[in-house]
Amino acid sequence: MANIDYFKHFSRIHMIGIGGISMSGIAEILKNWGIVVTGSDIDSSEITEKLLQNDIKVTIGHNLEDVAAADAIVYSAAIKQDDIEMVEARRLGKPIIERCDFLGEITKAYLNTIGVSGTHGKTTTTSMISLCFLEAGLDPTIQVGAILKQIDGNYRVGNSEYCIIEACEYVESFLKFYPKAEVILNIDNDHLDYFKTFENIKKAFVKYVKLIPKDGLLVTNADDKNCLDLRNETSANVITYGILNKEADFTASNIAYNEEGFPCFDVYYHGNFYGHIALSVPGDHNVLNSLATIALCDFYGISKEAITKALLNFTGAHRRFEYVGNVQGASIYDDYGHHPTEILATAEALQHKKYHESWVVFQPHTYSRTKNLMKDFAKSLLHFDHILITDIYAARESNTYGVTSEDLVACIQSFGKEALYFSDFDAIVAYLKQHVHSQDIILTQGAGTVTHIGPMLLGEF
Repeated sequence: MANIDYFKHFSRIHMIGIGGISMSGIAEILKNWGIVVTGSDIDSSEITEKLLQNDIKVTIGHNLEDVAAADAIVYSAAIKQDDIEMVEARRLGKPIIERCDFLGEITKAYLNTIGVSGTHGKTTTTSMISLCFLEAGLDPTIQVGAILKQIDGNYRVGNSEYCIIEACEYVESFLKFYPKAEVILNIDNDHLDYFKTFENIKKAFVKYVKLIPKDGLLVTNADDKNCLDLRNETSANVITYGILNKEADFTASNIAYNEEGFPCFDVYYHGNFYGHIALSVPGDHNVLNSLATIALCDFYGISKEAITKALLNFTGAHRRFEYVGNVQGASIYDDYGHHPTEILATAEALQHKKYHESWVVFQPHTYSRTKNLMKDFAKSLLHFDHILITDIYAARESNTYGVTSEDLVACIQSFGKEALYFSDFDAIVAYLKQHVHSQDIILTQGAGTVTHIGPMLLGEF
């Protein structure tokens, strides 16, 4: 059970930006702890509708009355300090708490908080671990960065000492957490709008690892040197995993793929056969994610049978190479990946599937990332037969970088590959319907509104 003494100070909390994936999960956890939760968001969404269905009051726009009635205000990083509700909260002298600080207090409430971090694969690995703990009957509290169908949402409130959570490195928010165990999947060049240099990213992970208590656990990727070096930064238990590094504690061998591109493989622990694993998600990157899961869950005493069953039953989190439907005999998939490494992993996973030709519709995410990683984006997209690029999804930024999607198209073309720019989703849908053939694969790729194109193709949006 969680120790919720800190939260007993609040009978009513108002959340600004409640429609965010993390904020909504926090809201549901607080409600389950008996706290009255209200919230506001600029747009309605699937998430805000679900909150309303679960009797959490959500205002689309602003609600100063709910601000006045609250004992504390929690806000997401996307909220500006001149937001009307933030200004009112300060005027009234309300305690104002940033999301990651508040989430840190939630992680502190559990004896065994398990944080899953890394530049890529957090949502998938958090989901895999969560299903293993559920299969073992350990009743965990879960917060994951996407909808996971097995828990019908992005959160679950359990009645045990276990809390499984994504730990994001952006703005070093994971340093606010209180992890007993950490899984670190990879360290890559991302979020340079905040970190500025790769060295600063590595330093953030070093600081994060130092949060693990001596009786805690670090699970880290032995195929990634920067991850492997982290074992020198802690006195906690360390377990490594890898495919390429055969010195790792847990390794995978004899990887084979079925027609759907799903891998099966043999797992070895310290060179001894551990078990045979089959996955229902594609790609070598998911073999690595499952090895991380196995290493963590084995340490926590979860049986091989429970781990094997849970991994086989995991068919992917929302927007992680997710099957959307079929148009004109072509299969549509949607993927959240918005970094060149993630796009490349998806392209490589695609190679194990049977199809005629591949089409990618890519929406770059943030101007800074597009500018800093332009050539890497171009090279990762070369692996698709047909490349369609739409406008950059600004997210939290304004275009002070002077970069456009046409620049990315030109960069791709400089490598000798054709790419087309579309500013309009309707035009993309019309073009695809005119040109795709039976047995083709269409992939919508990016963290923004590009996810709407699949339903548009199917006439559902």
